[in-house]
Amino acid sequence: MILIPAYNEAESIQQVVTEACRLRAEPVVVIDDCSTDNTAALAKASGAMVLRLPLRMGAWGAIQTGLRFAHREGSAYAVTIDADGQHDPHGIAALLAPLAVGEADVVIGACPSRVSPARRIAWRYFRWLSGIALQDITSGFRAYNREAIGRLSRPEATLLDYQDLGVLLILRRHGLQIREVEVAMQPRANGKSHV
Repeated sequence: MILIPAYNEAESIQQVVTEACRLRAEPVVVIDDCSTDNTAALAKASGAMVLRLPLRMGAWGAIQTGLRFAHREGSAYAVTIDADGQHDPHGIAALLAPLAVGEADVVIGACPSRVSPARRIAWRYFRWLSGIALQDITSGFRAYNREAIGRLSRPEATLLDYQDLGVLLILRRHGLQIREVEVAMQPRANGKSHV
């Protein structure tokens, strides 16, 4: 299952959904975080199933809603991609490959060259504090296996803005294997990130 959290992404959502649907046979689900534009309608018209949140929950709330949906539907894996066009759906296969052979429970699409020098310093500090040796700790382009989906669907993972660092800490605490795969990322086509 492909999960796309979205908030006011009308300018890019059609292209992202259309490409994901074209490349992958599994369901594409857009989690609409109370958009005030026509993101939900455009996503549905492009072939996605749309889950509309009743109140604004932010990036992690939208992603966790999608993971809970994937868990309920019995999905063997879930891939999260941004609605703004930064993540190329062609990279999904590379994320899923380590899951398919049991080499990882979570795979992160890494592109550390995309970040500023200040963020690199912050990441280095986090790696030192946590012992998590990942190069791109904030990428939202991730693949989760069934065990990881279940773990992140639980109440312990229900915290606002938990997507990046908190998720990694929870997964590590429970012994899940996290791996990175290098991917290319595009700059945002329009606006700024909301979710």
